Amino acid sequence: MNRGADLLVQSLARAGVDTIYSLSGNQIMPVYDACLSAGIEIIHTRHEAAAVFMAEAHAQLTGGVGVALVTAAPGAANAIGPLYTARQSESAVLLLTGDSPLALDGRGAFQEMDQVAMSAPLTKASRRAMRADDLGEGLADLIRLSLSGRAGPVHMALPFDVLEADSGDATAPEAAAFRPEPPAMPPADAEAIIAALRAARRPLVITGPSLSETRRGSLTRDLAEALDAPVIVMESPRGLRDPALGDVALSFAKADLVVSLGKPVDFTSNFGRGAPKARWIVVDPDAEARERAVRNLGEALEATFDAWPAVAAATLIERAGQEDVTAGPNRHGWCTEVAMKCAGRHEPEGAEGAEEDNAQAASDRDGDGQPIRPDALVEAVQRRLEAAPRSVVICDGGEFGQWAQAGAHGDERLLNGPAGAIGGGLCYGVAAARVRPGALVVAFMGDGSSGFHLAEFETALRARTPFVAVIGNDARWNAEYQIQLREYGERRAVGCTLDPTRYDLAVAGLGGHGEYVTRLEDLDAALSRAVDSGRVACVNVMIEGLPAPAGAGH
Repeated sequence: MNRGADLLVQSLARAGVDTIYSLSGNQIMPVYDACLSAGIEIIHTRHEAAAVFMAEAHAQLTGGVGVALVTAAPGAANAIGPLYTARQSESAVLLLTGDSPLALDGRGAFQEMDQVAMSAPLTKASRRAMRADDLGEGLADLIRLSLSGRAGPVHMALPFDVLEADSGDATAPEAAAFRPEPPAMPPADAEAIIAALRAARRPLVITGPSLSETRRGSLTRDLAEALDAPVIVMESPRGLRDPALGDVALSFAKADLVVSLGKPVDFTSNFGRGAPKARWIVVDPDAEARERAVRNLGEALEATFDAWPAVAAATLIERAGQEDVTAGPNRHGWCTEVAMKCAGRHEPEGAEGAEEDNAQAASDRDGDGQPIRPDALVEAVQRRLEAAPRSVVICDGGEFGQWAQAGAHGDERLLNGPAGAIGGGLCYGVAAARVRPGALVVAFMGDGSSGFHLAEFETALRARTPFVAVIGNDARWNAEYQIQLREYGERRAVGCTLDPTRYDLAVAGLGGHGEYVTRLEDLDAALSRAVDSGRVACVNVMIEGLPAPAGAGH
């Protein structure tokens, strides 16, 4: 008998899936069994949310779909939170959840719950499987949708009796059934955008996470060259205050045209007010996003077009070559100016006083004198990254994550995305080491974010996915602490203090490699030992709790 679970897994294999990130449970054990025959590896995690974060990183690095598999009800509920991150980061994630039997609906079966209603607001589609023989086609439909337009997460609930039922003569769909077919961008739309660009003196093209270099290689560089216009990828929750973009806010303020390729007009651009002198053209596959642009931009909105961002970029590159967009104003100076603004270095606001206060606090707590500046820590790690044949950088939000975002560069980069959630960095590290074997994978995180999924160090060891977690430890939730200092004053700072925890010892106890660093002169050797250990490693570094760097948009 070919069970529903067998058809499901055969279909996943036909879609190119070779890894599932999962935490086991009663209702999904038939899927585990089926994976043995299909040759799909299960990375077994310690928390359901971690499985979804891993699937998201997998999707970003492979360009395909990342699959997370968890059990019903409490397992599904635990997995829900990271779907918001995946949706905002435009990551193609397939969440599969176990479910109580269809035959027992409404009778109070073990872990009976409407999981579709719970996940629907956070996904592009959420469905419950109803027939074993429909599992293959249903899966293909969801995966195509996940990868289409603005990519995002989808969910399928798997009732236990559907997984166990005979799927009859149904077979897994062909590989092509899992791949979407992007609609072409009408030539007239591309020509209208190019005409607007030709007339502009200070244009900017902005994109969302889906066109980042990690996901699309040189596409945005090719687009900038073809259009003779700066192209800026915005994938941080800090938007115009993204430390990796330096003083980009000043360029926005001077722009006379902004072309958005799939980047929602939202808080990250101050709802469009970050470019007060500009006309806007918005290209987006989502009607809701285009309607939001109308609300936020008003009369500044010149036109909207329905197209997939990557398709629009490729079409504009092709049409620009035919129509010579450079026939308009000379923009060499403008392109150079924007590049310099984006690459600028800036002193953190309020750093001088915070440096003095935090140095004293660190001295009081560990007796080792002045802790290490976060930028010095990032520079030391960057030297290791540059020496590696291939590297992946992970920046897990928070204040220290922003320091890393500003100063660390690898061949590929994963951020916590526009959602602003923290805590997924360790999970990203597991998936990155799985997808990029042999690469130096470094996950930067603060001591606060490292605590969300600390047990996944054990997962990394068990799954043989070595990477280096660099924890900038200032013994506080520093992002919130900086808000308290700025908004309420030092006397009103409350509830954001942490202990100077020895995370390195915890990781060593889980079987990994641990390093504890309190002096800058010891840092290079500690990093070398961590990299050379061949195991998942934690480099726990006591740092000054400085506010993140930012340009004029801060």
